[in-house]
Amino acid sequence: MDKHLHIVSFDVPYPADYGGVVDVFYKIKALHQLGVHIHLHCFEYGRGEQPELEKYCTEVHYYPRQEGHKGFSLQLPYIVASRNDEELWKRLNADEHPVLFEGVHCTYGISNGAISKKNIAIRLHNTEFEYYKQLGKWESSLVRKAYMNHESRLLKRYEEKLKDHLILSLSKDDCTTYRKLFKATNIHYLPAFIPTSMVTSKTGKGNFILYHGNLSVAENEKTATWLLEKIFRDLDIPFVIAGKNPSDKLVELSHKWPHTCIVANPSETELNDLIQKAQVHILPSFTQSGIKLKLLNALFKGRHVLANDAMINGTGLENACQKANNTTEFKYHAFRLFHKEFTDDDIQIREGLLQEQFNNKKNAMVLMRVLQ
Repeated sequence: MDKHLHIVSFDVPYPADYGGVVDVFYKIKALHQLGVHIHLHCFEYGRGEQPELEKYCTEVHYYPRQEGHKGFSLQLPYIVASRNDEELWKRLNADEHPVLFEGVHCTYGISNGAISKKNIAIRLHNTEFEYYKQLGKWESSLVRKAYMNHESRLLKRYEEKLKDHLILSLSKDDCTTYRKLFKATNIHYLPAFIPTSMVTSKTGKGNFILYHGNLSVAENEKTATWLLEKIFRDLDIPFVIAGKNPSDKLVELSHKWPHTCIVANPSETELNDLIQKAQVHILPSFTQSGIKLKLLNALFKGRHVLANDAMINGTGLENACQKANNTTEFKYHAFRLFHKEFTDDDIQIREGLLQEQFNNKKNAMVLMRVLQ
């Protein structure tokens, strides 16, 4: 019997160039390889229609996100209220196929009763209320800070209402939070779907330490600034920052010391080259949420990874990383790892951890099994 699945995506999942859509896109590819007929529904707000998706989906539908005041609600989080489309709910109700909602973002139809079917699941990308609360701490704009805090309060109330549905979380820690805080009983860990399961890290030694990320995101700019001012101002080791759209302030700061620099807007090829040539990937995070693509990139392609609890806890990858949680620990381990050769044994340990957990085919089979 043919298997069908509706997937409702918070954004157009191609190109797969940031964390959330990477999971969606490679999930679609893995399901397609299993022979699943995918009915994809995307909220579109700037990425445009993507013919590439038609290679893997039986049908692809696009719906406009109601941005600005049109998507505002006093009762619902903006990320939810702005993703409401009557045509979408009608299509989902028109057959008996199961539905996977990608993110809390897409669940408006559940909350208002527009979805009548029972065979549905929610892919939890973050504990969203906590994520927005943490983002608010790092916002310099008072208006943005107020928005993040308001959204966090609405999300906490909203996420509690989803507790009785089948939830598939990217993070073990998020599973724990939902169980403890919301008393959720039907939540399960399903690892991220990723571009490759092959470790391509090179043995030997590189000659710089790397931090990479989307530098237009407030948290990432704060992290890069913290690394420059608190770690590498005193640690005389070559340090490279790479990422999209750095601010003029960050560019200026990165040139303050002779051993630090920044690579703005690297191409995918350039970034992969930096990742493979670096000796250490230094990845602190100030928000604990899901699993970050840059961590997986570093583990699959790079040498030593140095990260804190917020970056690695709940990912199942703790044993593949060196942990540090304050400036003293980051300095000590950055210096130690910079002089420590990366060996075949290191690669074998990493391959064992990654290939056991991040097996797209196996995880796609698990997904279809729990949705039946």
